Amino acid sequence: MEMHQIRYFLMACETLNFTRAAQRCEVSVPSLTRAIQALEDEFGGQLFRRERSLTHLTDLGRLMRQHLGAAREATEAARRDARRYADADTALKLGVVATMPARHLTGYLRTLGEAASELRLHVWEANCEELTEALRHGEIDIAISTAANFDDWMRPTPLFRERYMVAFPPGHRFEQMNAVPLSEFEGEAYVKRLHCEFPSNFARLDIARPYQTVEIRYVGEREDWVQAMVNAALGITVMPEFLPMQNGIQTRLVVEPEVYRQVSLVTVAGRPHSRPVALAVRTARSFPWQSIGGQ
Repeated sequence: MEMHQIRYFLMACETLNFTRAAQRCEVSVPSLTRAIQALEDEFGGQLFRRERSLTHLTDLGRLMRQHLGAAREATEAARRDARRYADADTALKLGVVATMPARHLTGYLRTLGEAASELRLHVWEANCEELTEALRHGEIDIAISTAANFDDWMRPTPLFRERYMVAFPPGHRFEQMNAVPLSEFEGEAYVKRLHCEFPSNFARLDIARPYQTVEIRYVGEREDWVQAMVNAALGITVMPEFLPMQNGIQTRLVVEPEVYRQVSLVTVAGRPHSRPVALAVRTARSFPWQSIGGQ
């Protein structure tokens, strides 16, 4: 028997009408009828009893519906597994922190694509906490994260460091400074970005969190809103140095202390690397991250 015969038979079982079954299978009624007759010859008995305008399954037909239905489900499961197997060799699900510098990301992705033209890449943008959970549950294969600390089950590969800058509007007093000591933040109106890893990097240096002396006026997650608020002189904020800035925003290096974030490629310790994951790690290790610079 052939798969199209099984499909025609099961559709006829569902509709109990050869004309409707043929329409749904997009074949002629004679073609569907011949396929079912071929099954009847193979099974040695009638599968349907047709009486005037009524069609019924015979006892043999009901029995074969169970077996052939299971056969179709097994075939579809085999096809799904085959697709997953093929995907494992060509697909890569990459999670990327939302504040990843665009030039660094696109340069890396271009190099990765040149190394494997058949690679099918799925890129998901999220914050560090969401990336960690997605990596833990296998929703992504690999992550580019700026988290300050990693759990034992995570294997980070350091890529590059990125210093923190203070962003402010034109005409702000910081414009007269070559660099801005953290102590100068005191009393300033501040635009706080949700999920920002800036405070965590202070903890890494055993320094108190930096938001104790500023006046937090706005809290948001969208980068365009945060920058728009700074441009409108609603407050200052801290940004990684390679993040694209809106026109007009001024920046200076944060010093005393100078704080940076580490951008890392993260995999799951002990989880075997598929070919795409292994390629992504090799490419990341050899990519010239520090030579890209800012905008």
